[in-house]
Amino acid sequence: MPVSPMQIAKGGDFFSSTPDSIFTVEQFEGDDAFMIDAAEQFSRGEVLPVSERLDHQEDGLMPTLIRKAGELGFCGIDSPEAYGGLGLSKNLSARILEYMSLNGSFSVTYGITSGISQVGLSLFGNEDQKAMYLPRLTSGEWMGAYALSEPNSGSDALSATTKAQLQGDKWILNGTKMWISNAKWADLFLVMAKIDGEKFSAFLVEKDFPGVSVSREEHKMGLKGSSTARLELDNAEVPIENLLYEPGLGHHVAFNALNLGRFKLSSMSIGPARMAIEVSSGYALDRKQFGKPIASFGLIEQKFAMMAALFFAAESMIYRTGALIDAAFAEFGGTIAGNRQAAEEYAVECSACKVFSTEVEGWIVDEALQVYGGYGFTEEFPIARIYRDARVSRIYEGTNEINRLFLADRLLRRGKSGPVSLEVNGDSFVAELAAKAIKTAPTDQIRIGALSDLLMFQYAEQSARLRAKQVGGDKDLLYRAFLPWVNAKAAEAFQTLTGEGVLLPAAPVPSFSEIAQLVYQKKSPL
Repeated sequence: MPVSPMQIAKGGDFFSSTPDSIFTVEQFEGDDAFMIDAAEQFSRGEVLPVSERLDHQEDGLMPTLIRKAGELGFCGIDSPEAYGGLGLSKNLSARILEYMSLNGSFSVTYGITSGISQVGLSLFGNEDQKAMYLPRLTSGEWMGAYALSEPNSGSDALSATTKAQLQGDKWILNGTKMWISNAKWADLFLVMAKIDGEKFSAFLVEKDFPGVSVSREEHKMGLKGSSTARLELDNAEVPIENLLYEPGLGHHVAFNALNLGRFKLSSMSIGPARMAIEVSSGYALDRKQFGKPIASFGLIEQKFAMMAALFFAAESMIYRTGALIDAAFAEFGGTIAGNRQAAEEYAVECSACKVFSTEVEGWIVDEALQVYGGYGFTEEFPIARIYRDARVSRIYEGTNEINRLFLADRLLRRGKSGPVSLEVNGDSFVAELAAKAIKTAPTDQIRIGALSDLLMFQYAEQSARLRAKQVGGDKDLLYRAFLPWVNAKAAEAFQTLTGEGVLLPAAPVPSFSEIAQLVYQKKSPL
C-alpha cells in the first residue's frame, strides 16, 4: 500500500531528491485487485462487444452501459460513500478507469460522468448540493458533463465570455460552451461563467432548466460513440443556491478539477495503449510472410519491446503520482480549503503524467497500426478505431503545449517560493541535464517547452528506475530498454534549450527479442 503522508515528498521534489521507494501497480492486492478485475471484465464483457454499435450512436446504448456501470458501483468510485459513492482512493479509481478505457468512446463518456463532473462538486460543494446531485450521478441514473471551453476560449480558460447575472432568486446565464463531452446525455452540467462579466464562477446547471439547450453533435474524427456538442445558455435560469463554492472563485473549482482530470486522463490513455498492444501482437503472431509469423522479425520484435518499455514507464509515473495525491488528501483534505491544497500539491506531476502518457499512447497506437501494414489502414480491424480515438488525448484536459508551459513554470515558482528545492539531483544522466537546464530560466515558449520535457523525462526515468529496482524480473528488462530512449530524448531537449550537444552515456543493449517474446505470451504489456 502507499507509504504514509509523512514519508512523502512535496510536489515537485522529484527534481532534487529520490525517494527510497514508490507505489507500484504490483501493490494493488486483495479487494483492490478484485475491483480492478471486475472493471476489466465489465469492459470486455459489456463494452468491447458493442464497439461498432457505439460508433453508430445506437439510441440508448451508451446511457444503458453507464447505468449498468452505476449498478456495479463504478460511477461513484471517487465520490464519498455518504452520497452513494465508493469513496475509493484516487489511485485505485485511476486503475479502474484504465481498465474501463479499453474502448475510447465509452472511456471518455464514463470518465467524464464518474470523474470531472463529480470531483468539483465533491471537493467544493456544500452539503445540500452534494445531497441533491451526487447520489444521482454515482448511481448512473444521471450523467454529468463539464462545461469550461468556449468557441473563443480554450487553453485561455479565464477569457471565457459566458455571463451570469443575479436577478431575484435566480442566476441568468448567457453564452455558448463548446466541445462539451456527454452533452447529449448529460442531466447536470458544471458550467463556468463570469458574474457580471468579471467574477469567474462555477454553477450547477440542470439540462431542463429554462434557457438550456444542446446543439447538434460535432462530426468528429474519432470517439464517434461519444457525445460532443455545444451547450447553449440563452437567458438560462439557474437557482441562486446552484452557485458552486464562492463568487469569483470558480477558477479554484475549474483548475483543481483539471489537475485531477489530467491525472485521470493519464490512466485513460494507457487503457487504449494496452488494447493496441493486445490486438497488434495477436495479429503479428497470426500473420505470416516469407513462411513465418511476422512476430519473429527483428524490427517487429523491437517495436513490441519498445511499446512495452514506454507503457511501463508511463504506468510507473501514473500510479506513483496517484499514491502521492492520496497522501496529500489524507494529510490536507476534509475541508474545502484542504481539498484545494491537496488537489494542487502535485500539479507538476499531473501535467508530466498527462503529457508523457498521452504521447506514449500516440506512439504505441501508431506503431501498432504499422504492424498491420495495409490492413491497419482499413476499418476491418480494431486498430483503426483505437488509432482515431487516441488522437484527442493530446488535446483535451489542456493541450500538451499548455501543459508544457505550465509544468516548468509551476516548478520554478515552487522553487522560488520555498516548498521545493532546485538544488542538483545528479542520480542519473537525465537528472544531471535537468539540473543544468533549470539554471537557464528560459522565457520563450520553445525553450520553456524543452525544459518541461527534461523535467518530464526526469520524472519518468526516476519512476521507471525505482519500480524496476523494487520489482525486478521483467521490469528490469523493460527499464533497460527504456533507458537509452529516455536518455536520447533528454539530450535532444537539452540541446534545444541550451544549444549544447551532449555525449550519451554507455548503456546495455536492450533485449528486444526477449521482451517481445514475453509480450507475445501475454498479448499485453508486461
